[in-house]
Amino acid sequence: MGWDENSIYIEEVAERLQDVGIKALSIHGRTRAQMYKGQADWAPIARVKNNPRIHIPIFGNGDVDTPEKAMIMRDELGLDGAMIGRASIGYPWFFRECKHFFETGTHMAPPTLEERVAVAKRHLEMSIDWKGERLGVFETRRHYTNYFRGIQHFKPYRSRLVSSDDSADVFAVFEDILQEVDPDWLPKFGDRPNEQDTYRPSTCA
Repeated sequence: MGWDENSIYIEEVAERLQDVGIKALSIHGRTRAQMYKGQADWAPIARVKNNPRIHIPIFGNGDVDTPEKAMIMRDELGLDGAMIGRASIGYPWFFRECKHFFETGTHMAPPTLEERVAVAKRHLEMSIDWKGERLGVFETRRHYTNYFRGIQHFKPYRSRLVSSDDSADVFAVFEDILQEVDPDWLPKFGDRPNEQDTYRPSTCA
């Protein structure tokens, strides 16, 4: 939105960008000085959208980690959509959960163990296809914590997933997870892996 809290010029910048021909704009609710720290401020994003001069679609980003927050961006701030970032890293089911919530007003059940393993396996396969065995195995390690977040007694499996340099060993751990992890250890319905306190901007005027 700007370099720091004393130099937030996103409204002016949005007008200029529209004037030179952009067709849509996504705005992250933090400054350069904040980086990814602190809470995203959605109020300047809403002011851009509600600016009478702005006619292009405006999308909001920053701390959209629950379906409720995505709905706030649409229904309360009037934005054209929400751009999902960190909430979906290692948790690609977040998109379907948002869609389901928009359509029904209710939450979906968390992903099953089989779904989690299938996505982790596919990720590893694609990473190896793209970058080769060594790099593919290494770079996929950091995602396993998120894929299996919230599962009780999972530490021994996670340790094995992130310590092997051989993809065959990692695939074997996936099979062990399917055979040995008790479904009762998984997060229960209503558990939210990413949720922070629901945020509403102090003012959109």
